[in-house]
Amino acid sequence: MIKVGIIGGAGYTGGELIRLLLNHPEAEISFVQSRSQAGKKLYSSHNDLLGETEMEFVPEWHSEVDVLFLCMGHGDSKKFMEANQVDDSVKIIDLAHDYRLDDTKVYGLPELNREATKSANFVANPGCFATAIELALLPLAHNGMLKEVHVSGTTGSTGAGVMPSDSTHFSWRNNNISTYKEFQHQHLAEIRKSLMQYQPWFENNINFVPYRGNFTRGILISAYQYCEWPLEEAIRVYKEYYEGHPFTWVTDSPLDVKQVVNTNKCFIHLQMHNGYLMVQSAIDNLLKGASGQAVQNMNLMFGLEEATGLKLKASAF
Repeated sequence: MIKVGIIGGAGYTGGELIRLLLNHPEAEISFVQSRSQAGKKLYSSHNDLLGETEMEFVPEWHSEVDVLFLCMGHGDSKKFMEANQVDDSVKIIDLAHDYRLDDTKVYGLPELNREATKSANFVANPGCFATAIELALLPLAHNGMLKEVHVSGTTGSTGAGVMPSDSTHFSWRNNNISTYKEFQHQHLAEIRKSLMQYQPWFENNINFVPYRGNFTRGILISAYQYCEWPLEEAIRVYKEYYEGHPFTWVTDSPLDVKQVVNTNKCFIHLQMHNGYLMVQSAIDNLLKGASGQAVQNMNLMFGLEEATGLKLKASAF
């Protein structure tokens, strides 16, 4: 069994990670650290875990594990690594953005870096919007076809984290929609870096407008650019690229987030309009966009079948 430690387990990504690992056939949780919740049952923060475990949050951590998941706020992972000595034998998966642009770490998008992840000791887990947008655009970059692209995306409120804010509490978010960080979202840098692995000469704009949705989880992306391919060729290229990847599927049916919420899947749908290829993708921001992908990376790092513990079905209604 893979012995797992979780640092910062009281937030949304920590809760999803606990839920997945409790049911993972090849892993066991050694500890879940949280100084703010130390001594309390895990289900005091994650009430869905009532009846699943009697584990408590602990104030400190130790290196007597095989893998350490860092589920802290952005900026805190680097502080943790600088302040603590982690044994070289312990693999690390960071769910914050601290190391996503660090060339000494493997960027953990399996559909891009599967082989590198298998031999990695430190994986930087991608951001949620980054995952959805990269999966929508990677086949274009792989074929040198990426041009200036226009992207819009709507995300659920859990993408903003567990701490309430003016733009996440129910009375503001319900029956409402708004944009934020237009053209300057923090995930754009990792998106561009990933796409340039395939198309290093790509210098065009990624014109991204994110939306806050009035739902809790899920991301729907719409991206379009001019494309010389006919639709049938584009569909063939996308299906070829994702062949053998267990979670990313190209579908002829229009997308909605309920198809993927509570799963580690990404669904992709293609359309052609007057020479413009529109690519839509949908993921669960807390699973394929965070904790599910982190477990997928753990599976690869320890030589397990990639989908182990992640064969989850959407509820759809």
